[in-house]
Amino acid sequence: MQLTTSIRSALIAGAAATVLFTGATGAVAAPVAPSAAATAPAPAAAHSPYGQLRPLAVLSAERLATADLVAAAKWGTGGPVDDPAREQEVLRAVAEQARQLGADPEATVRFFRDQIEANKIVQRGLHRAWEADPGRAPTERPDLGQVRKEINRINHELVQALADSPQARSAPYCAPLLTAAAVRVRHERHLDPLHTGALARSLRSVCG
Repeated sequence: MQLTTSIRSALIAGAAATVLFTGATGAVAAPVAPSAAATAPAPAAAHSPYGQLRPLAVLSAERLATADLVAAAKWGTGGPVDDPAREQEVLRAVAEQARQLGADPEATVRFFRDQIEANKIVQRGLHRAWEADPGRAPTERPDLGQVRKEINRINHELVQALADSPQARSAPYCAPLLTAAAVRVRHERHLDPLHTGALARSLRSVCG
């Protein structure tokens, strides 16, 4: 809980500064995808503790961006945001991948439960915004099957990033380094308050 509070406070402080200095209205907006050069750590730092933790923040934000597409695919269908069958499918898949990589399946599942909840935070937030202002609602419905293929790809990379970072994630300096990585990702992607809060939620189980 302490880590989540730390990340959330830092991210929200950054988001508040953005609002103050850009005159943003607080409207919900999809994250802006950064360039590869902006997201990739320097080669020399790739194996440093920060270099191990940064991909988790980058990929979590990338996964959150798919929530906008999922929300649009479900919008107007009358279907719920929650999809227990799909969630269990994801958790079984990542646990098996973790075992194949020699990573901790339980820690991996715990991390992905947070990813799923963060994704639903964005979906619900967007649906509330669209209900309040129908003019902002999507006019096209993405193919949910194609979106899930992209989510599966990101999930695979996230499990690999978890498997590659056990020492950094268990170290006492994990929380401040992860917070720094998350703040940088928020800045690079120009995340709005909705996605900023969801990013903090998605990273809750990384350290420790």
